[in-house]
Amino acid sequence: MRAKPNIVVTGTPGVGKTTHAELLARNTGLKHLSINDIVKSEKCHEGWDDELETWIVDEDKLLDTLEDLVAPGGQILDWHACDLFPARWVDLVVVVRCDSTILYDRLTARGYKGKKLEENMDAEIMQVLLEEARESYEEEIVVELKSDTAEEVEGNVERIEAWIAQWTKDREDEEEN
Repeated sequence: MRAKPNIVVTGTPGVGKTTHAELLARNTGLKHLSINDIVKSEKCHEGWDDELETWIVDEDKLLDTLEDLVAPGGQILDWHACDLFPARWVDLVVVVRCDSTILYDRLTARGYKGKKLEENMDAEIMQVLLEEARESYEEEIVVELKSDTAEEVEGNVERIEAWIAQWTKDREDEEEN
């Protein structure tokens, strides 16, 4: 049994996943794992997709790379997808959402355009990642959080911190019994 939970923070690019993950890591001592960074540094990809301007992820290699990191718990997995992570790894899935007008501004400020911009906007509008999370994990561990403002992000982080504290207490109580 893990002493600390593993949390997946997922959502469309630009919604605030990394902001949430970094704040949670800083405030809780859990480790922030940027899956994009791991894909690049550990070469868990099959090359670059010029049209979408992204790495073509080798999911098997990525999972093999992550297995030992997540086994003891205490990890925050920050990525734009969640369904490839085995349910046995995951204690909470946070799907970060954002108003489409705000998201459009964030993505264009990042230089997204063409098909990459269109696909990411469509994914957010159609709730693709929320549905993916709901289909891949038990309903009670999936939470949808809005991230339009700094105040919402702050409130979300506090809410997740409270969840971590309760999760930890529940594990300690189980060990006593």
